[in-house]
Amino acid sequence: MTTSTSPGTTTPHHPIAVIGGGLGGLTLARVLHVHGIEVPVFDLDASPDARRQGGMLDIHEDTGQAALREARLHEAFLAKVHPGGQALRVLDKSGHVHLEEEDDGSGERPEIDRGDLRDLLLTSLPAGTIRWNSKVVACRATDGEGSRGRYEVTLADGSAFTTDLLVGADGAWSRVRPLVSDAMPAYAGVSFVEVDLFDADTRHPEAAALLGGGMFFGLSDEKALLGHRETDGSLHVYVALRTDESWLGTVDFTDTGAAKTAVLEHFADWAPGLRGLIAEADGPLVPRHIHALPVGHRWDRVPGVTLLGDAAHLMSPFAGEGANLALIDGADLGRCLAEHPEDTELALAAYEALLFPRAEEMARESAGGLEAIFAPDAPQPLLDMFAGFGGPEADQGADQG
Repeated sequence: MTTSTSPGTTTPHHPIAVIGGGLGGLTLARVLHVHGIEVPVFDLDASPDARRQGGMLDIHEDTGQAALREARLHEAFLAKVHPGGQALRVLDKSGHVHLEEEDDGSGERPEIDRGDLRDLLLTSLPAGTIRWNSKVVACRATDGEGSRGRYEVTLADGSAFTTDLLVGADGAWSRVRPLVSDAMPAYAGVSFVEVDLFDADTRHPEAAALLGGGMFFGLSDEKALLGHRETDGSLHVYVALRTDESWLGTVDFTDTGAAKTAVLEHFADWAPGLRGLIAEADGPLVPRHIHALPVGHRWDRVPGVTLLGDAAHLMSPFAGEGANLALIDGADLGRCLAEHPEDTELALAAYEALLFPRAEEMARESAGGLEAIFAPDAPQPLLDMFAGFGGPEADQGADQG
């Protein structure tokens, strides 16, 4: 499928346009490319390196890895996984270890740095696929107005294009979602403060020894320290509290010292080593509210438009499925479009029949994971959940489209 320009106008037209160059949008573009269909992906970032891509992701066999197989990238993915990344520790606020598992290489959820995974997808696409610095400010239907496309998309620089099929892969605050749904993300009751400890083994040896080689949970009293060792030797930690949405606004995050003091006040009775994960943090502290769409979010079939990833089913990151769902959404949509090249509506209906029940199930698990992690008697509910699942199921990544 190729881009064209309507006669007598300068408005480009794309048979398919993907909004958002996160994991889901890139996977969709890659699967379509595998099937000989080229599509543009419009992303608001100025370049591939415009912002940090987040922490570690555990990629699940039946979703994320299945998507990478569909994209013919699974072997390349395995070459980039983080050895030891599936190790796990669960502690309480006294520092007592309730659960410890080593990574013996036999786990089915290998860990990879989000940036490495995104780079793998980016480099698998033809040059020019990603249209950087393309922030979408408006989307509107054009039916009945003589336009060649069903939708017109306007960018921040004032330019516009039309498309027959508009795919919203643009994250929590999607500009495409209002075309199919009035739903908006709501505060999930939890706030994060992200911190990093760089060159941990050398500069922060006590913190490195406490956190271990993989995933880390420090839980008590509706508070959490959620961490992971990164592939560059740093420790990435989410300081998480069940608190009013306004709390982050009471902290001056432009003053790192004052911000540390304010956050540490909530962990006054925690073990010194755990407090050290905050006190020793390098660089600024980054605040983040956790939002979610309603469990079971879906929409009636709207011709020529659909959603994937967080745009479709934003959920709290406590089921380990955010990135995995974005990957499988992109792969499923790409496959359905390739299987029905002459009937886009049939393809979209087939895709959404897979999307909706899967997303609802995972959103319920995510809501349950939030309750387990921030329970008054944590970490016991999380330990019970792990026992029921047969293993750890938490993904600290905060997905962005």
